[in-house]
Formats: sequence, structure tokens, C-alpha cells
Amino acid sequence: MARAAQKTTDSKAPAKVPNAPTATKDELLAYYREMVLIRRFEERAGQLYGMGLIGGFCHLYIGQEAVAVGVQASVKQGHDKIITGYRDHGHMLAAGMDPKEVMAELTGRSGGSSKGKGGSMHMFDVPTGFYGGHGIVGAQVALGTGLAFAGKYRGDDSVAFIYFGDGAANQGQVYESFNMAQLWKLPAIYIIENNQYAMGTSIERSSSTTDLAQRGASFGIPGELVDGMDVLAVKDAVERAVKRAREGGGPFILEVKTYRYRGHSMSDPAKYRTKEEVDEVKKTRDPIDHVKMLLEQAKATEDELKAIDAEIKQIVAEAVQFAQESPEPDPSELYTDVYLETPQVETPVLENAQ
Repeated sequence: MARAAQKTTDSKAPAKVPNAPTATKDELLAYYREMVLIRRFEERAGQLYGMGLIGGFCHLYIGQEAVAVGVQASVKQGHDKIITGYRDHGHMLAAGMDPKEVMAELTGRSGGSSKGKGGSMHMFDVPTGFYGGHGIVGAQVALGTGLAFAGKYRGDDSVAFIYFGDGAANQGQVYESFNMAQLWKLPAIYIIENNQYAMGTSIERSSSTTDLAQRGASFGIPGELVDGMDVLAVKDAVERAVKRAREGGGPFILEVKTYRYRGHSMSDPAKYRTKEEVDEVKKTRDPIDHVKMLLEQAKATEDELKAIDAEIKQIVAEAVQFAQESPEPDPSELYTDVYLETPQVETPVLENAQ
């Protein structure tokens, strides 16, 4: 059995900046709603996986909700581009995808956003500009850089939001992407969701330097460390990075320090960390509890929060029902949405070929 890694300061929040960002009561209620939707959705997804209704891999976003919700506040839906890895359900919901279609896709049903053919890790949604979760570690970074290039090439003022984790931050293609992004001043926001354990190895044991915000320094790309358990801190940092990108300032790296409560995937018992460590984060740094505290200061009532909780409970229940009642894809769907017809090119005959 793997021995739990000794932690230093990684489970603590980054230092608070002066003049911390604020939000109105209505904004806080909206953030609370989106974060509760992600958490309740993921909890039900975990249950369905345990019941055998979701196959393959399933990576839950519980604990990291403030990241996707905080980032989305700066996204122009359907105009900007979003791309991430395989822990992607939270990003889909934050982007505005229909929970019914997301849950149906998780269960491999035809009512899913990718007709039941993508599953947990490979959903795609054009209207919201969500370019998918991707199963190959770090592969989405190069693709997202291409999306940023397309935006600049077209001159359409779009920004590419490229998510990846602390484990993927050590992939070689990430640095090739950084180089091209800075060389061409692409409107790319690289969001490193540092949940501190990658697949199951603490960042201290896997990275020679743990200051991931500075990983673009050799290319001249600035970076910033952000408290990923504070939705307002994420929103504030992303707003500044996006403004810079839209004005032609080029790429920016945000290391968003966060924490996943569950294992890497549903099959991971997470014995590389202690229960006490996880419980301490839940008790002192939970992102939803943080918003509830801000709402209390903003004079939100208990009835207002209960109404949101009830609404989300109903939305998730309807998503599960839709997924269970939606039929499985017809076998003929194996041959749709793929490139089957390729031009026939005659092979030239070389003279005097042996």
C-alpha cells in the first residue's frame, strides 16, 4: 500500500491579495447555484457509476467547483473556446451545457451531447464553445493553442481557455505550445488546475519546481497563483488575464490552487493521502461554504439558499431520469460523425522501379 506523502504548505490557500474582489448578492447567488449544480450532479454521477450505469472512466470534479465557475464569468459563450482534460463534467455545466444531455452522455445514451458515443471523457458542444474533454494527458493544451491561433487568424477577438492539471504540466507538448503561443502572441489563457496530486503522486514528488505559475517564464509568458477555492479570486484573476489577451497581450498562465475531494477517478481509493488531510480542507476551505459565508454577509436569507438547493435537486433528478429513459444509440451510429470517404489517389508508377 502506498504511503501517504508528507505535505508541506500545499493544502493551504495562496496568500490573499490586498483589496480582495467583491460581488453583489445576485452575483453570489448565481455562483452558488452553479457550484451546487456541479457538486450535486457529480455526486449523482458517482452513484450511477457505482450502480454500473456509467461505464469506462469517470473523474469527478467535487471540490474544484470554484475554478470552472469563476473562469466562466469571463467567457463569451459560443464565441470563446473552452477545452480541458478528462475531469470535465464541471466545465461542461459551467459552460451552460444541458445537465440532461451531459448525464445521458455519461450513461452512453442517444440523448447525450455526443449521441452517447463520447462518454465521460469525450463530450463536445458547439453552441457553448466547449471543445471537449480529452483522455490523453496534456493533449488538449496543443489543441487549445490551435484554437487560440484560429481566433487570432480570423481576428474575431475570441480567447481560448485551456485547462490542464498539475500532472499534465510536466508534459513536453505543453512547452511546445507555450513557445508558439508567445511567439505569435496568441489569445490563450492556460489554466493549471493544481489539485496537488495529479493521478496519485503529490506535486512535491513529481515536479522539481512546484511554482507552476512560472512555468512559462523561459518563454516570456507571465503567470499568477490563484486561490482556486475562492470563486471571486478566480473570477478576478481571469478577468485581468482575458482583458490582456483580448487587447493583444498574448498568453497568460494561471495556476489555480485547488483540491479534489474524491480519488483521481472512481476506481482510485486515494490512499496516497490521509483522511484527516481531506477532512481539514472540507472543513476550512470548501468553495461552496466560502460562498455561503459571503452570502451571509450579503444578507441572503436561508429561504433563498433552500430554494436554490431544491431547484438543483430537481434539475439533477430530471437529468438522471432523462438519462435512464433515453435509448442506447442504434448500432448504425457507429458509422456517423466520422470521416469515411477519402479521395482516391492513384499511386504514380515510377520508371525503372525495381
